Amino acid sequence: MMAASPSPGFYRSRLQAPGAVLAPMAGYSDAPLRQLASEQGALWTVSEMISARGLVLGADNEHLTLGRPFEGETNRVVQLFGADPDLLARAVQKVEAWFAPAAIDLNMGCPVPKIRGKGGACLLQTPEVAFELIQAMKGATHLDVSAKIRLGWDHDRSVEVAQGLAEAGANLITVHGRTSAQRYTGEADWEAIARVAAAVDVPVVGSGDIRSVAQARERQQTGVAAVMIGRGAVGNPWLFRALASGDDHWPAARERARTALRHAELQTCFYDDQTGRLTLRPLRKVLPQYLPDHPELRDELVQVVTVADVERALAPLLQEQVPAHAPPEYAGSRS
Repeated sequence: MMAASPSPGFYRSRLQAPGAVLAPMAGYSDAPLRQLASEQGALWTVSEMISARGLVLGADNEHLTLGRPFEGETNRVVQLFGADPDLLARAVQKVEAWFAPAAIDLNMGCPVPKIRGKGGACLLQTPEVAFELIQAMKGATHLDVSAKIRLGWDHDRSVEVAQGLAEAGANLITVHGRTSAQRYTGEADWEAIARVAAAVDVPVVGSGDIRSVAQARERQQTGVAAVMIGRGAVGNPWLFRALASGDDHWPAARERARTALRHAELQTCFYDDQTGRLTLRPLRKVLPQYLPDHPELRDELVQVVTVADVERALAPLLQEQVPAHAPPEYAGSRS
């Protein structure tokens, strides 16, 4: 009698369906944005990165908003950063106990100077350390463990790094098509991402400069298992709906305004600040992106303090159906 084939892990299981992934973004991919992306069909979402050292040695607990899920949240990956195998293994155990993630990701791509020496893109300079980290994380959990990398520190060594990560046990690798030295300048190199996808046996997700459905579909033809969308999804969760279902309908202004208002309501509810004075400040940079074709609303939206302020600013659109002023493919030319 033949043994049953092992069931696919989280990543391979989710990749059996069409769609895209919400990228981890500090200051953006918190629970409210993840909820909106999930509702629109994101394959999975990734939390803002969390310090392994902070989880293990600091005062962090299960109420940490960076890791805390929204009620009923599923298909959420928690991303950790760090450079110590023991601390990362212990952090994985805490994350699994506190936040019930679907999988755990290692950040090897953050180029922010303040985390140098503590993980992030610095690991691209010493990939052998990263391989040890993946092994330690895998040893601490039965969940899938992945890594998100850039092409390299200051030159492309992505194939070498990805092959080492796969050998160390990574279940999936996400590649952002820039080096750390590039930060967010220039254009993402999708030919380099395609080379990585062809060089390893684990699924590869590609990331970089996807701001429209057309761009996402073009990038999906490079051999990647899926694409990851970051800044292009801010104010535009409908990208995930289009890629999951083929429904490219660009919502009219009223629907987008209602979603912007709901984002504010989710923000206030999740962060439990009845005044809204703290929780809505981060949304001042987000709300105008729901309505790029209505620049006349921007001045009010970047000053909101409460949900009532948001509702008042959006009232002209919420009260009547306003014709769309942009092409059917939403955000096709956003900068």
